[in-house]
Amino acid sequence: MLSRHDLRYEGIIEARMASSRLPGKMLMEIGGKPSLQILTERLQRVCGLSGITLATTVNPCDDPLEVLCDKLGIRCFRGSEEDVLQRVLCAARTSDADVIVEITGDCTFLDPDIIQESIDAYKESDADFVANCVEKPHYPAGMDARIFATKLLSEVDKLTGALSDREHVSLYFWEHPERYKLLFVKPPLEYAYPDIFIALDGQGDLDMLRRIYEILYPQNPFFSLNDILVLLKDNPKIYEMSQSVYRKGVHD
Repeated sequence: MLSRHDLRYEGIIEARMASSRLPGKMLMEIGGKPSLQILTERLQRVCGLSGITLATTVNPCDDPLEVLCDKLGIRCFRGSEEDVLQRVLCAARTSDADVIVEITGDCTFLDPDIIQESIDAYKESDADFVANCVEKPHYPAGMDARIFATKLLSEVDKLTGALSDREHVSLYFWEHPERYKLLFVKPPLEYAYPDIFIALDGQGDLDMLRRIYEILYPQNPFFSLNDILVLLKDNPKIYEMSQSVYRKGVHD
């Protein structure tokens, strides 16, 4: 039996063009690059990943995402619009992933070191499910990672047909602690800002991310979460943008 250190870890990005709040956001430019490209370039710096796959839909409006994947040199799997769990599972199978590192497409500025931290936590544990974004205090939204074995997602696929479970891929794991062993990675105190939102959901977020990128990119193209938090502290107007929009949670 292979050690967890020897398994194939695939970063699987869930993304599509038909967002209800900001349609086409995956290709909206920040500093001259599509947001999906920025996310991909950051994920490519996570040394614990064996590869990256975009899990998008068969809807023709997602054709440009497949074109971008070809340009970026990452895999693209196209599946169901509604059944995201099935889409991610099939993407994992086609990439021969032993372990899924689930990433949502709105995490444009994720910090590679924070994703690696969660991968390392999975490797060093016997947990079934590792996440850094479920139980408070957690990192600001936009630094999210959820990690679990492909074979366990295959099990969940057979166990539930609930719409919430099919839409929110790994929800079933952390709602059933009696069945699965959970490990929640907690941030150091200086990063424990669960109410700060540094992700791409609506137009206000796009404006915020563009402003952050404009300021930080010239100093360091792969600026960290710490760089972002320092910027927010020094710029009250941008900080307010990270707080100002009501965020719909999975249980709302």
